[in-house]
Amino acid sequence: MVASEGREIPWAVLQQAFELARSRGAKVRVVSIARVWGTGMGFPNPGLLPTRREWDAQRLIVRRAVEALEKAGFAASGHVIGTRKAAKRILGEAAAFRAEAIVMGCDRQRTLVGDFIWSQEPYRVRRRAKVPVYLVRVDD
Repeated sequence: MVASEGREIPWAVLQQAFELARSRGAKVRVVSIARVWGTGMGFPNPGLLPTRREWDAQRLIVRRAVEALEKAGFAASGHVIGTRKAAKRILGEAAAFRAEAIVMGCDRQRTLVGDFIWSQEPYRVRRRAKVPVYLVRVDD
């Protein structure tokens, strides 16, 4: 499974997925997260949901990744999920898809404030996952 917490899926991440999937002849699922910014007093607030432009941007990210995978000869599918808890939803999707591995792009790991930064979701996925998680540094 190729996953993104909302960032573009760079070629290096797709190459890692190619290598893993090719040896197994695996199907690949692409998942991207459209960030929900929170709730208002415990209730969903329309102003905090992703805008149409944000949904479209995430759909484009998924479509490009699926097309690249299909061009490389893999059976691929994908979709966008809206959530506040990206790691939890990515892991749930991996379990539902019965993924044998997760590949994600990531920034460098931050220590003290890392748990409060959205870009650190790949590390949260790796900590909680029951399958191998391959993180590809893309911030350089």
